[in-house]
Amino acid sequence: MPLTDASFTVSALKLRTILWSLRAGPLPDDARISSGTGRRAGEAATRNLCLSRAKGELVKVLDADDQLTPGTLARDIDVLAAQPEVGWTTSRVLDLLPDGSTIGFDFDPPEGRIERGEVLRHWRSHGYRAQVHPATLCIRRDLVFAMGGWMALPASGDTGLLLALNAIRAGYFIAENGLLYRKWPGQMTSQTAHDDAVEWPARMAIIEARAEALTTLWEGDHARANDRAETPDLLPGVT
Repeated sequence: MPLTDASFTVSALKLRTILWSLRAGPLPDDARISSGTGRRAGEAATRNLCLSRAKGELVKVLDADDQLTPGTLARDIDVLAAQPEVGWTTSRVLDLLPDGSTIGFDFDPPEGRIERGEVLRHWRSHGYRAQVHPATLCIRRDLVFAMGGWMALPASGDTGLLLALNAIRAGYFIAENGLLYRKWPGQMTSQTAHDDAVEWPARMAIIEARAEALTTLWEGDHARANDRAETPDLLPGVT
């Protein structure tokens, strides 16, 4: 599916995106771009409210701090158009430091499919850190709604959505760099509260429990469906 023919929506999913855009200059005069403001309700609620304006087939995450690299959207669309069984994509990330230098990530998987459950297994065995970055997600719109959007947590709601997605659908990792993840002192994940000794393990426990519950439900539903498919129909009156 060429980029020019695709039906998709790219949502900037943080409330401060609007303020950042105004500071950097006016938004482009493009009918595909809409903006809005609302009351302060937290990151997850803001992301979910943005979905009301997402009318295309795909939703692409872009936080206000970060920069997409050239060709990112086309690569996401090409993968999802060619592989209908894949529900979401992620891509390689480079941290963009204040001096302009970049640093890569040690655990990038090889290019290709990420099968169901792989993210949860890696996340558990690597100190609750996934091998792919949720800030690069491109997701089928219907799947986002089926998952209930982003988790209503003070932080890590995007990680919660990533693990939930992978509990029921395979994904795909694009090895070409798709995002510059801006590191700076004011970002939310740099604040002391993000790693609070009480809140952080609580967030991780909720994310893990949701992923486990979805995995159990998916596997149970498919097991029952397979049982029905393998059971021959009985003739009328035969028991």
